[in-house]
Amino acid sequence: MLTKAERKARILRAADIFRRHAVTQDEVGAVVGASQPQVSRVLQGAQVRATKLSEDICLYAERLEDGGVTSEAVRANDDLIEALRVTWDGSTADARALASVIRSLAVLKR
Repeated sequence: MLTKAERKARILRAADIFRRHAVTQDEVGAVVGASQPQVSRVLQGAQVRATKLSEDICLYAERLEDGGVTSEAVRANDDLIEALRVTWDGSTADARALASVIRSLAVLKR
């Protein structure tokens, strides 16, 4: 889980990415299913609570910038981390097996 300072830095990085790519808050809202005022409140960084909307906005920015999901985004996803925690036995072999299963799920996105 990210600290409050790390969440704020991630949100401000997202705002910077959108500025550099000339993506408007209306466009961000259309992608993440939020209004422009909601997007604006998140991107101002005044409220840094971990919310679904702030996560969706940051993921969209990171994909825009990096062409994929970043390691930071993975670490920030509490559901994913918890699923790994309760599933993985800590061994290298189990890590490889879990990674293989996760990669195989990519076909479902197509």
